[in-house]
Amino acid sequence: MTSKEDQYARQASDWTERAYADVGAYLEHRAELIVSLGPRLEAGDEVLDLACGDGGLGEALLGHGLRYRGVDATPEMVGAARRRLGDRADVVEGDLNGYAPPDPVAATTVFRAIYYARDRAAFFTRVAAYTERKLVFDLNPRQYRVEDVVGDLRAAGLRTVELRPFFVPQTVSLPGPLLSLAKALERSGPLARTALRVRFTYLVAASR
Repeated sequence: MTSKEDQYARQASDWTERAYADVGAYLEHRAELIVSLGPRLEAGDEVLDLACGDGGLGEALLGHGLRYRGVDATPEMVGAARRRLGDRADVVEGDLNGYAPPDPVAATTVFRAIYYARDRAAFFTRVAAYTERKLVFDLNPRQYRVEDVVGDLRAAGLRTVELRPFFVPQTVSLPGPLLSLAKALERSGPLARTALRVRFTYLVAASR
């Protein structure tokens, strides 16, 4: 077990609560964009969440009437997600590099984990084969060249790529007015792109 895997195992019981200063605001905004960015998801659609951790995002997606399937490589995270979500969702153990769902899904998500893809282009191609509507993930533009990632997506057949800045902070809880301002700034064009040079990430929705 690597040091990172050991960390995930030790913190599985309260991973979401440790990771986000305002769990509700952060994950609900993420869920809203999963639904609305790119082809819109509808109630009853199934979302496959690769590297799902303890299933925190699952609660927000279930709240939108979606079906949820979580996959994580860490057994302790899988156990924590099953305890959190109970019989409302399917959660299984699996590596995002090799896992495929038993049936096609409407959307696949990968958050805080795209860097675990051993071969990004091959990963996108495999996900595109079982994802009917869109792949949604977060992208740090200071870590990856956006043009390279978009090129890999289009080579996988996901030719429509939408990027949305995501400015709700992970480690700081904002009062209501500032939270609304952060969301508004995501649509501010050049100002948003300037902010992304030093902090924050894109939410990417890729579809056919």
